[in-house]
Amino acid sequence: MSRPTVVGLFAGIGGIELGLHEAGFETTRMCEIDSGAAAVLETHFRGVPIDPDVRRIKRIPRTDVLTAGFPCQDLSQAGRTAGIRGKNSGLIGYVFDLLEAHPRSGPRWLLIENVPFMLQLNGGRAMHYLTRRLEELGFRWAYRIVDARSFGLPQRRQRVILLASRKEDPRGPLLSQDVRPPEAPPLGRYWSGFYWTEGTRGLGWAIDAVPTLKGGSSVGIPSPPGIWTVDGSIVVPEIRDAERLQGFRANWTLPAVEHSVRKGLRWKLVGNAVSVPVAKWIGRRLLGASEYDPSRESPMMENARWPVAAWGEPKAGARSVSVSMWPMHEPYRHLDEFLEYPTPPLSERATAGFYSRITQSSLRFPPGFVDAIAEHLRRVREKSVA
Repeated sequence: MSRPTVVGLFAGIGGIELGLHEAGFETTRMCEIDSGAAAVLETHFRGVPIDPDVRRIKRIPRTDVLTAGFPCQDLSQAGRTAGIRGKNSGLIGYVFDLLEAHPRSGPRWLLIENVPFMLQLNGGRAMHYLTRRLEELGFRWAYRIVDARSFGLPQRRQRVILLASRKEDPRGPLLSQDVRPPEAPPLGRYWSGFYWTEGTRGLGWAIDAVPTLKGGSSVGIPSPPGIWTVDGSIVVPEIRDAERLQGFRANWTLPAVEHSVRKGLRWKLVGNAVSVPVAKWIGRRLLGASEYDPSRESPMMENARWPVAAWGEPKAGARSVSVSMWPMHEPYRHLDEFLEYPTPPLSERATAGFYSRITQSSLRFPPGFVDAIAEHLRRVREKSVA
């Protein structure tokens, strides 16, 4: 029996496609413009044709699932926030044009992924655009913000997963499985992650996890988050652990180094990727039967803020769905137990910049955190002059 097929647009380093493969799908074609990411795909998806630019694709091959984790640079807080019409995020429009030009050969399922900030940016204009275009093309759609911690990864990564189909009901696979999120763990018992690139407007604080791995930062380069350990040390995860925090095996992005010497390239590729276990969960849901309970639905008021989850169909309007960001509880590994590779100390330069920002900030910080940063800065400065 043949496996259901996947065509992956904006494939990055293949997080969606790898997850769907592990669920039982076969990737038949991909598209990725970044040469470093394409090198990763060529290594791990041998024999799969890779188109370099979605704008040059004339027709989407027949497939069961078409994936489109389109660029988030114009929609994220770390990016330019130019909106859905921005130079990069606006590329999703080419996908809709292809679906409109060849409706009979369209996919059974369309899977779109992006950052939750697009639900807020410009009054949620990006989601209004996506859902309107999908309905114009005859698609029923459902979306949900999903937290990667639900799948056992100690990374607080929330992403919008949007599933659409002309023939199928996307609510069952995406919205019918739900659990109550766990209570926040106590401060001081576990390692805590934070963004050392921030400090004036936010911290990205995460207890027993790292904050979202990002493809960019406010200081202009992709970089690892910081970690405050229970013994007071300030360290950063290694790139191989970052890959594992996304569900890849260690050194998944190593082939990119042979094609580029860009600073922070591997961190950018990992930060822009889709968490593999999230995609695997979706794949399994698509292949299995699921019953949906519509009692969780309620009509969305016009101009209301986009909720955690919603669904809609042509000429029917959108409906909010009361579910959490946690579809399930996979066994969770504490951050200090998960990391397998050495955790180097945060550098003197990075610590000094961060300490300067937080001491001038009006933000409230966890008890003892500022003192720990000051002590770490003292130690790394002493070591640098020793």
